[in-house]
Amino acid sequence: MAKMNGAALENISATKTATNTDTAVETGSAVETSTVVASTAALQDQSSLITDYLQQSGLIQNYADLVTDIEPLVAKHQAALSQFLLEHTVTNLRWQYQIPELGEGGACSIFAQLQPEPYDLIKTLSADSARCTIHSTTALTNLQAITNYYQQHTNLDWFGIYQSRVNQQSEAVLVKLAYYGAESRPEFPLTVEFAEYSNNSTVGLSGVAKVINNVADYVAGGGEYYTCDPKVSAEACLPLFDQSGKIVGIIDAEDFNNNVFTADAIALLVAICITVPQYLP
Repeated sequence: MAKMNGAALENISATKTATNTDTAVETGSAVETSTVVASTAALQDQSSLITDYLQQSGLIQNYADLVTDIEPLVAKHQAALSQFLLEHTVTNLRWQYQIPELGEGGACSIFAQLQPEPYDLIKTLSADSARCTIHSTTALTNLQAITNYYQQHTNLDWFGIYQSRVNQQSEAVLVKLAYYGAESRPEFPLTVEFAEYSNNSTVGLSGVAKVINNVADYVAGGGEYYTCDPKVSAEACLPLFDQSGKIVGIIDAEDFNNNVFTADAIALLVAICITVPQYLP
């Protein structure tokens, strides 16, 4: 076999190096392309989730002036909320909370009069009151973190997250899992009768959002309104849906001022509604 001279060996080495470099470039380009495709798909999925929620909740149909073109605002709030949940430490987790006395028949809250015994979430979330599951603790911790985020990023006076559940009396109700603000009833019956004057129950049954920027005008116009706190002047109640589209709860926000539910305020609430279901117990 003839020996190769030095020049021939250098040419072969150079050819191999070039080939390896080209392969590396092609592989790198493929990875970059794959990343871009995945990122684009994720953005499309997020956009689809937002659009689907706006449609299913009735916000587009009933409040077009507030939600037209708010998808970018919702996406921005979703990203900020997701980052907050990664970094935030909850120090105010509550398994029990004070609740107001109820009037005759248990329909209306008696403002500023509290029951002697607090409401116990452990009894509601677990058949065994002595057992507090890791799942429930994790769920309530995340829901309280979301509540803390809302409080930190708005000036509104009240906010709560409710889940559709069956209570200890085997009744279908909305259970308040996390909130801030004045004391309020822990459960809202999911019945047609109670929904006649309760926005929470109405939204919990219908899955159609309700936004009231002036309670006095709403009532004067014939609207029924359940009064937990007589100072409330505006309220937004939005439904929660699971992946199958089933109604699994609501969120409720209230303020003592009129006209607080702007496009950006609704976008934040929508971002929360899309986020909450994955953390429900």
